Amino acid sequence: MMTFDLTLSGSDLLLLAPEIFLTIWLCVVLIVDFSIKNIDHENLAYLSIGGILATLLNLIWFDYVGVHGTLFKDMFVLDGVAIFFKIIILLATALVLLISIDSVKHFRFFKGEYYFLVMMSALGMMFMASAQDLLSVFVTLEFSTFGFYVLVAYLREDERSSEAGLKFFILGVFAAGLLAYGISLVYGETGTLVFSEMTSTPGSYGLAIGFLLIFAALGFKIGAVPFHSWIPDTYQGAPTPVTAFLSIAPKGAALAILIRMFYVALASFKPTWVLLFVVASIVSMTYGNIVAIAQTNIKRLLAYSGIAQIGNIMIGLAAGTKRGSDAILFYLLTYLFANLGAFAVVIGVSNLIKSDEIEDYNGLNRRSPFLAAAMLLFLLSLAGVPPLAGFIGKLYIFVAAMEQELYTLLIVGLINIVISMYYYLIVVKKMYINEPTDPTPLTVSLPLKTAVYVGIAGTLLLGIYPKPFIDWAVSATLMFANIVNPTASAPAISTIIGG
Repeated sequence: MMTFDLTLSGSDLLLLAPEIFLTIWLCVVLIVDFSIKNIDHENLAYLSIGGILATLLNLIWFDYVGVHGTLFKDMFVLDGVAIFFKIIILLATALVLLISIDSVKHFRFFKGEYYFLVMMSALGMMFMASAQDLLSVFVTLEFSTFGFYVLVAYLREDERSSEAGLKFFILGVFAAGLLAYGISLVYGETGTLVFSEMTSTPGSYGLAIGFLLIFAALGFKIGAVPFHSWIPDTYQGAPTPVTAFLSIAPKGAALAILIRMFYVALASFKPTWVLLFVVASIVSMTYGNIVAIAQTNIKRLLAYSGIAQIGNIMIGLAAGTKRGSDAILFYLLTYLFANLGAFAVVIGVSNLIKSDEIEDYNGLNRRSPFLAAAMLLFLLSLAGVPPLAGFIGKLYIFVAAMEQELYTLLIVGLINIVISMYYYLIVVKKMYINEPTDPTPLTVSLPLKTAVYVGIAGTLLLGIYPKPFIDWAVSATLMFANIVNPTASAPAISTIIGG
């Protein structure tokens, strides 16, 4: 008779402590919402943010003292990479909850459940960051996506929200089917689901097709071309805080899986998958930036901008080195503050003028100098203008590509920076040069203003003094030093940028 040891020691529970705590906390939020009649949902938001920040502090302490390990026969891993991505996810969740407060006030139903679903999605993405086998990838990805299926269609009386939810659900189910079939092919060829046990597997057509299908499913999560078709309509139709959440947190969780899968399971096939990422990067950057020029809705513009930003991130994957993985982590951190900051401004303007059209940003500087200046800062960072965070992120990515002599990719990336600068400056022109159609001043609530200030602080700090954060990214990916081509002989990025 087969027996299974299902016991967990105290040290095992320690590795799961952030997820256990967040699970308990989101249950508390739900119970408080159901138990206390006429509760002020702003207080419920602060209760949710408190739980997220407590979990975040727990992970920061884990990273500081070096709490690492694996569970469930190497299916769950807590290492530097997992902790880094979990911190990204929790930072994004806390900011999204903060910028949601004003928007949730306008919801007619299920205000408390909104905060629960956001936290539940964050919990699923935390498990994604620790997934080290294909079964865990499938379960955790579907767990995190379930909350988004509901959140995207949360405005039930808005046809665009319902349409966005339906499109997201249909394409999400299709991606789940691709993922399941890809996993079955990989398991049939390798006899294992754990990434670290696939390193010596000989290549075959079945294995190649399986991993291509898995890449397609994860490409849906990160919004890479040609798996991006859901993004523009979903971004425009979903509640704007949900759009902001979709723009960063799921991408971070999916990138954690992609890095593990290609840098560990497929390390021996690097020449093949480098070409895959080169092509995907070029197409995503170029398509996203060119189509963004024609957009008249600010949320759709940021949607196509996000597709282009994913193209930039895939330059780091195409490099296939530790430097490339370091650059991805740091770039995602810079993107977090600039992108969520931009969406916070969009929410502030939308709540006041009831429009997301770029034309309605005419003369924003005269109506709200604070929002206009913040949006200018965030757009310039997304474009990669020094001395902002986006410049350092792009520089780091390009250095990784240059070391691997990916000159074509580098040239295309530089050309796309110029293209992106054009449509970002269109918005800037409308804010600062065009006359406002309505000169009424715009005032911003304290929670939204706080989120904007956090975005500004992060964008400036990562641009002016990036060294501690780059060192953090470098230490987080030490596990890849002996798996992919190390770059120990290359100069440190902090030396290159002079920080």
